[in-house]
Amino acid sequence: MFIEDSRPLYDKSMECLLCKKTSTTKRVLSRFVKITKYDTDFCPIYDSTSTINALYYNIFVCPYCGFSYSEDFSRYFPPTTKEVIEEKISSQWIPHHFSDERSIKDAINTYKLASYCGSLKKEKHIILAGIYLRIAWLYRINQTSEQEKRFLKFALQEYEASYSTGDFSGTQVSETRILYLAGDISKRIGNNKAAIKYFSMVFESKKSAREASIIQMARDRLQEIKEESCTI
Repeated sequence: MFIEDSRPLYDKSMECLLCKKTSTTKRVLSRFVKITKYDTDFCPIYDSTSTINALYYNIFVCPYCGFSYSEDFSRYFPPTTKEVIEEKISSQWIPHHFSDERSIKDAINTYKLASYCGSLKKEKHIILAGIYLRIAWLYRINQTSEQEKRFLKFALQEYEASYSTGDFSGTQVSETRILYLAGDISKRIGNNKAAIKYFSMVFESKKSAREASIIQMARDRLQEIKEESCTI
């Protein structure tokens, strides 16, 4: 008789992109991921009965060399970047791992490591933006608003750079989604003028039927700004 595994975490074998050594990292079984809704910047809100947060386990940290990355990272290393990473990270790395159940502090540390590795590796702006945004989400969950805003600003800079360079092309993130996120983040950090600009650009961007919900979200956020300005 088949007995369903009641453990939400499982071990996934990973080969480090940098040193090529193999180790394991924890992943969350999809049936244990119970999302009830999303914040306006797509941060998942989990069911109150959930004991696990899948956000904590998106980053793989190599226990041997310290290189940290998400599955969105490219396998390609631009010239000299491997040497820079080995000098800045691996040579100073004290072997340890994040392969057990993670606390929110552990999760934040893994994302910060990945953001540093990604910067040294010269990853696409769109990849770095996603990492910074998730750090902000974790600080939001932890109710640390100052740090949340700090990393929202980092995310906004990277989304703006991705939009201006077009490096989001070929990824799952569309122009409409980038403009919407730039608007939402601008509103969250108190820059309503920029938020209005980006939300307006959403309406001018290439539209598709599958992005109708994002366009509606932009309309809703614009309406919020108008209502807030009327009450001041």
